[in-house]
Amino acid sequence: MAIITNRPLGAGFSAVTLIAGLVAKITSWNDARVTRASLSRLSDRELDDLGLVRGDIDDIAAGTFRR
Repeated sequence: MAIITNRPLGAGFSAVTLIAGLVAKITSWNDARVTRASLSRLSDRELDDLGLVRGDIDDIAAGTFRR
């Protein structure tokens, strides 16, 4: 059975879109948290081996790090 509608896909408010956006934000926040924690556990020597300094950690976690 076919369903015909004149409503365009994705138009209007969708609970699924809202929940997907919320899940994406939580996932992004958690990824940044884990990255920040992992890099913070490294010693200054280990960070130097990677070509980083401790001040770079927040930028890396936020995804805004540029060389």
